[in-house]
Amino acid sequence: MDSLTQIVLGASVGEVVLGKKVGNKAMLYGAIAGTIPDLDTFATYFTDTITAIEIHRGFSHSIIFSILFAPIFGWLISKIEKKSETNWKDWSKLMFWGLLTHPLLDAHTTWGTQLFWPLDMELAYKNIFVIDPLYTLPFLIFLILAMFQKKGTEKRRKLNYWGLRISTFYLLVITLMLKGYTLGKFTDALEAQGYNYKEIETKPSPFNTILWTANVELKDKYLIGDYSIFDSQPIKFQEYPKNHYLLGDLKGDRNVQRLIDISNGWYTISKKNGNLYFNDLRFGTLNPDSKDGSFVFSYELIKQNGSIDAREVEKGRGDAKKLLADLGDRILGN
Repeated sequence: MDSLTQIVLGASVGEVVLGKKVGNKAMLYGAIAGTIPDLDTFATYFTDTITAIEIHRGFSHSIIFSILFAPIFGWLISKIEKKSETNWKDWSKLMFWGLLTHPLLDAHTTWGTQLFWPLDMELAYKNIFVIDPLYTLPFLIFLILAMFQKKGTEKRRKLNYWGLRISTFYLLVITLMLKGYTLGKFTDALEAQGYNYKEIETKPSPFNTILWTANVELKDKYLIGDYSIFDSQPIKFQEYPKNHYLLGDLKGDRNVQRLIDISNGWYTISKKNGNLYFNDLRFGTLNPDSKDGSFVFSYELIKQNGSIDAREVEKGRGDAKKLLADLGDRILGN
């Protein structure tokens, strides 16, 4: 999830664990714990594109990371807060839950997380977008209200718990119900249109859980469709040929295989001006009506030093503006 959401969750968890003893400092250090796992994004400045993608939401988002580093961070905080009535065990407990709840929440996004690293078991429930105001804003409001209450009071505890309850109910009940409902709509549409598909994945579109998209795998192509719960017209699917054959011998390249693994096999290959592009389908397209495959995540494959390097295709402000404008209209139904 986005940084603000993780800060709010971490602060709320910190309040639950240690709020009675240290008040707002529990929220402060909980918020810090909630942001630490995403420091792995700095890998983009020190390594190549593919490695940076692999590192993100890997070790720093695992149970092992929480277990190993919670005592270290707890000890550091205990040295900073020497005058506090808490000890390093208390701070370690706070840091553990702050670090762990971060990947537990991320597991519900499209990107997912490697909670059980180093085991190859990626969790991605795909029931919430990485930024969802309906999850974050009510949570944030109750957290702020709790922050201005005296530590240890019943009112403070209740306000914080209400934020946790509402956000959790939305995450684990509302979004999963909507995912199940829209999945039924997609499968019914595929059957009605005579598609014999191999696999289907659904996910919410940016910033909401009203409009959902589906990636559908056929033998030699993929379908991408969207459905708003306000729709009155049949679902339309856009076809994208896999074009995996364009890789030729490059498919055996180690870096290409790494990209295939990262995409969980959901990818197309396109060729423009003699250059090959690897398109990760999991995050959809910038323009759902486009047939040329302007995907959210696309990588140019570059031959260099006897192997293949990947360079992410940059997205301009115009792409984002158009996506948001189209999204606002599409949410309201077709």
